[in-house]
Amino acid sequence: MDLSDQIVPISEEFKKNNISFDAIYTGYLGSARQVEEISCFIDGFRNNNSVIIIDPAMADDGVLYSGLPADFVGYMRDYVKKADVIIPNLTEACLLLDIPYREPESFDPDEITDMLKRLSDLGPDRVVITGVHFSKSLMGAMSYDRAEEKIAKAEGTKHNGRYLGTGDIFSSVVTGCLLEDQSLAEASEHAVHFVGRCIEETEKAADKRWYGVNFESCLGELAGYIR
Repeated sequence: MDLSDQIVPISEEFKKNNISFDAIYTGYLGSARQVEEISCFIDGFRNNNSVIIIDPAMADDGVLYSGLPADFVGYMRDYVKKADVIIPNLTEACLLLDIPYREPESFDPDEITDMLKRLSDLGPDRVVITGVHFSKSLMGAMSYDRAEEKIAKAEGTKHNGRYLGTGDIFSSVVTGCLLEDQSLAEASEHAVHFVGRCIEETEKAADKRWYGVNFESCLGELAGYIR
């Protein structure tokens, strides 16, 4: 169901009721119109204490999601300038930086570090790139915190196959951990571990993976990530 027409009315009701947010976190946006309206929402509701977290979900495996126009990348590139934290996968990072995509295994840590810093130059102080391959058996994420000048790596076991929803889960765990005052490096470590656990649970019933990863079975573990 397309609720684009409801974004502005909902925003107006929030304002009428003096609702404020500790964080604004966005994921997939299906049109340039949605990007522009959520951008206005952020302008209207961000405050000195809120954190703006953007997962620029628009592509994977080197290609833009079907249904999104080619100029959508430009809208997203402008949109992420409003973020405090962005969490692109490797494909999205390449699109935002306008550099050619290659197979994940071909990127070395120095290249990923350079990409993290260049993405931070777009505006966000903190950046995580997901889907980074460290070896044939390990994959995970790398992060950059500009204020601390810290590059960190979070890795876990590489699982074969495709599992829908892992990017959404990763970004959600990072968001929750950041709101618990954890560092970006800690949040990324927890997110990599949790996504891995969700995939392990899903693999126990591989015929059900089309319904997305089985994160429900692992929700209790999230409490352990909170200090």
